[in-house]
Amino acid sequence: MATTYDFPSDLLAGQEELHQVRSELSALLKRLPWSVVPLDGFSDEGGWRKVERPASPGWTSDEQAEVEKLRQREHELAVFVTTHRFWVEITEGERVQARTRLKHARGDESN
Repeated sequence: MATTYDFPSDLLAGQEELHQVRSELSALLKRLPWSVVPLDGFSDEGGWRKVERPASPGWTSDEQAEVEKLRQREHELAVFVTTHRFWVEITEGERVQARTRLKHARGDESN
């Protein structure tokens, strides 16, 4: 039988927000041009794998600010989750399993 953990509500909330921020950041990065600064497109048809990129207009200052804001929040949440006082209650040998359970808890406090 799998071990269950009584995760504190603030830790669960922090992990859930971390999932949300990472999802928002990933979606934003997929929508943005491939280069932060304007660059010409290129094609490498002679290589072992064809690589092509259209010209990139670069990111606007608002887009750069939004990416930076999300990256900063992601960092803050990752630090909060990984340094939470809860982890000292878990034996060192169980921390990886507990951390994995937390990552998949998604607000389900019975995990």
